[in-house]
Amino acid sequence: MAEAHQASSLLSSLSSDGAEVELSSPVWQEIYLCALRSWKRHLWRVWNDFLAGVVPASPLSWLFLFSTIQLACFLQLDPSLGLMEKIKEFLPDWGGQHHQLQGLLAAAVFALCLWGALIFTLHVALRLLLSHHGWLLEPHGAMSSPTKTWLALVRIFSGRHPRLFSFQRALPRQPVPTAQETVRKYLESVRPVLGDDAFDRATALANDFLRLQAPRLQLYLQLKSWCTSNYVSDWWEEFVYLRSRGSLINSTYYMMDFLYVTPTPLQAARAGNAVHALLLYRHLLNRQEISPTLLMGMRPLCSAQYERMFNTTRIPGVEKDCLRHLQDSRHVAVLHRGRFFRVGTHSPNGLLSPRALEQQFQDILDDPSPAYPLEEHLAALTAAPRSMWAQVRESVKTHAATALEAVEGAAFFVSLDSEPAGLTREDPAASLDAYAHALLAGRGHDRWFDKSFTLIVFSNGKLGLSVEHSWADCPVSGHLWEFTLATECFQLGYATDGHCKGHPDPTLPQPQRLQWDLPEQIQPSISLALRGAKTLSGNIDCHVFPFSHFGKSFIKCCHVSSDSFIQLVLQLAHFRDRGQFCLTYESAMTRLFLEGRTETVRSCTREACQFVRAMDNRETDQQCLALFRVAVDKHQALLKAAMSGQGIDRHLFALYIMSRLLHVQSPFLTQAQSQQWLLSTSQIPVQQTHLFDVHNYPDYVSSGGGFGPAHDHGYGISYIFMGENAITFHISSKKSSTETDSHRLGQHIENALLDVASLFRVGQHFKRQFRRENSDYKCDSLSCKTVDPNIPTSSTNL
Repeated sequence: MAEAHQASSLLSSLSSDGAEVELSSPVWQEIYLCALRSWKRHLWRVWNDFLAGVVPASPLSWLFLFSTIQLACFLQLDPSLGLMEKIKEFLPDWGGQHHQLQGLLAAAVFALCLWGALIFTLHVALRLLLSHHGWLLEPHGAMSSPTKTWLALVRIFSGRHPRLFSFQRALPRQPVPTAQETVRKYLESVRPVLGDDAFDRATALANDFLRLQAPRLQLYLQLKSWCTSNYVSDWWEEFVYLRSRGSLINSTYYMMDFLYVTPTPLQAARAGNAVHALLLYRHLLNRQEISPTLLMGMRPLCSAQYERMFNTTRIPGVEKDCLRHLQDSRHVAVLHRGRFFRVGTHSPNGLLSPRALEQQFQDILDDPSPAYPLEEHLAALTAAPRSMWAQVRESVKTHAATALEAVEGAAFFVSLDSEPAGLTREDPAASLDAYAHALLAGRGHDRWFDKSFTLIVFSNGKLGLSVEHSWADCPVSGHLWEFTLATECFQLGYATDGHCKGHPDPTLPQPQRLQWDLPEQIQPSISLALRGAKTLSGNIDCHVFPFSHFGKSFIKCCHVSSDSFIQLVLQLAHFRDRGQFCLTYESAMTRLFLEGRTETVRSCTREACQFVRAMDNRETDQQCLALFRVAVDKHQALLKAAMSGQGIDRHLFALYIMSRLLHVQSPFLTQAQSQQWLLSTSQIPVQQTHLFDVHNYPDYVSSGGGFGPAHDHGYGISYIFMGENAITFHISSKKSSTETDSHRLGQHIENALLDVASLFRVGQHFKRQFRRENSDYKCDSLSCKTVDPNIPTSSTNL
């Protein structure tokens, strides 16, 4: 998703003013530092797990084991088979009167050793079970007897009530693919988009790489994989995100509120409930009471990304940023009309009620005081190039350290916007586009982009979330957002007058206005940052449209993967839009492994191109459908390979970084890393929590989120399945490009959806219905083919 932009700018992040920047750390030092950071995280997690009782055999089980041993001793039985007598020999001899105490200590030591051995055995067995990925290769919707047996064993060894981090030490490490297999897959992926001469050159470079540089680089990379938790994730965070010197607007992504419902029009009330719900989530997170995410309800995913969700800020540096994470924070930072406030979230009795939080937000909205000089547009600095913001930040820190610490040390950031947003009846299309743009970039100076996430509350009560990408990927922040929407709407709720439930607290202190005593010397920097942020924001073209003719339920009837269905639709729509194929970036997760993040699925395959050409050449439905199923199978194979650690791009990326550390020149790796993603796609996960009941409340569905394009002449596309019968697409592009148009591509996507659906007999009536409702429907490829008039037109027949 938004990471595609950062990945495509990797080469520029390792250069300064066009000159190559050498990675000065020797490779052994780099491996040592990576291992040190990894083991520090491990030790912290072990200690945290012990304190929270997350180990699979709860600490209470040791007490049960000790009591059982004592009962056996009372019955004159020796369950240790003489080991407790051996343990007594190593204990101090306190005399006959303390013989019973010595026996208790020996039993406690034996129980502890036995308990630890059982836990270790449990971890080893669970790790071996979780290292199995054969279930991924099974046909869609089928489960063999061995997989059912494997699943039963996983559930047995996982314990009764696993917590968020219960599986961390049992997750396998991400494997390092072979260089030969990665290069083979790479050449296969670029064949559809390269001419014969260009492909021959790429093949020659690949063969030279395999012969000359690959063995040495692969050896060092294998060594790194043995020493660290994940051979690629730490470098991915550092070089793709933290070393990127561009604006954070390029990598930020957003999430929307309910599409059709706004629970209350009161801005302060909605902010109070939302902030309270977010802090409830943080409370559950700190106590590790959030259930771990299970893929397909059976395979646990890594939870490491949850650790830096709250109390986290990206601190700018001249060459490299860093993530600053605090263990706790008892306030949020609020921005309204260019003024910054510190709002306390806790009292001596605990978390403030939603009504108390609403009261504080209302005080901010009612405050008529103007912004201080240089304060109104100060946040634009966080949207500036990182090196520039790093230099200015030192001056801000010197003159306004308290205010800066209040913002950077907050649990998260809240922006109270003065404008309404969301879907309107008067102009639904334009209103959704403006809503998306406001969440993605705002006005350039009304978001603190450094914070891990910003809660945006519009004047009409509509919500949104803007997320900084370096600390986590979309599924993690999506889980937080679904919990927040469900909790603030269904559990906390609102009174009949729209306010939060409860009563105001007259003893509550006023929000603290932050004082920015800034020197005039930074005024030019703020003005420059503001112009740059407005230019970036104004150049982004966002288009959001809900497609309601069919959704996941219809695709299920076609017996194909819903994600593969959409990916092929996007290939068809993009070809109609641009008249050519391009490298396509689809984000897939690798959280089946410890500290895994994402991998790239290269969706523009040879099989997909053959299907698109058949559609464009108006082949018969039977021919197109046969090619469609072949392309779906290929996409599924690539997706499963990426999820099981056998993808292409993360391995090539790690090999490239290793080559830079070893000062090894590789034209092949340089070429592979300089590729441009003209089409960046991602599916937004939905219904990750049990709190949503979309069947009884069909209007209470989130409309997903989106991100910016990865290339100046490319598209960024995200999509979300809203319930069973609708799909929402978020499309972005650059207005400055003469080759892209988000609205034009949206029309092509809508047409392509109907054309692909018409290949299936059960879907042909959708097109007829759409053509009746839209007289300006354009005839694209198969859109004018004759269909069987006996097909029923009621969607209930699906």
